[in-house]
Amino acid sequence: MLNNPTEALMHFIKYVQLEKNFSVHTVREYEADITQFLHFLEQEGVYCLTEVEYLHARLYVTKLYEENMARTSISRKISSIRSFFRYLNREVDLDDAPFRSLYHPKKEERLPSFFYEEELQQLFAASSGEDEKSIRNMAILELLYATGIRVSECVSVEVNQIDFAYSILRVMGKGRKERIVPFGQYAHDALTRYMEEVRPKLMKNKDHQRLFVNMRGGELTARGVRHILSEMMEEASLHSKIYPHMLRHTFATHLLNNGADLRTVQELLGHAHLSSTQVYTHVTKEHLRNTYMNTHPRA
Repeated sequence: MLNNPTEALMHFIKYVQLEKNFSVHTVREYEADITQFLHFLEQEGVYCLTEVEYLHARLYVTKLYEENMARTSISRKISSIRSFFRYLNREVDLDDAPFRSLYHPKKEERLPSFFYEEELQQLFAASSGEDEKSIRNMAILELLYATGIRVSECVSVEVNQIDFAYSILRVMGKGRKERIVPFGQYAHDALTRYMEEVRPKLMKNKDHQRLFVNMRGGELTARGVRHILSEMMEEASLHSKIYPHMLRHTFATHLLNNGADLRTVQELLGHAHLSSTQVYTHVTKEHLRNTYMNTHPRA
């Protein structure tokens, strides 16, 4: 296995799929990161994993910096390759020191982008309509904002995961961890209308349980949701870029701005660590500061 890096990668991918139970998206990132590193090794004349040294690891990271790659992406690639070598160290006693000795680059201080409430109202107003597509799109928008779920979670939701009587949604998050998220009246009404008036017509002869479907009745993809949101932005004449995670950021920011405690927001978002949620406190502080500077007479 060590003489054939491709075979080693294949074993590792099976491991993270079957034993670690990682999501399809995470597995795809691991495979892409490690494949890229293996190609780099080939260019350096290294065809056996036992020949990899700390120097190769440093050269690879230097190459990523020279390509102006974001620090978060570099950090993720280091983690992926480090996990790969750690797995091989445990399975076949490969020395994993080359990447174990690397430091992760310091993260860039980038605050999450979010919608102000006025912008969101404009988006909702421009997205309303009586045709099937508009009703479906409004249900997607309402659910994303009402729950803060990830786009991968949204497209994976099945009909039986929604309890309309109690207005709660069962979500299967990262690491196959299930959580319960409530949603409000606006999302309840939009989902009910979509389920009663639109989904049955779109499904026709299709047979699957996914909640959101495309206009042909097939399962809606994450790329499809991104396209839908971009069309909504154009319709609302909002010129900033939108991505599904922006609604997740907006959900968390609006909750904290209106008095929700950090632990509750952590639970709703499905964050394993509170530090992941704390970034939104920086957003709310910046929002408060900007409001103060723009409105106080002697600011």
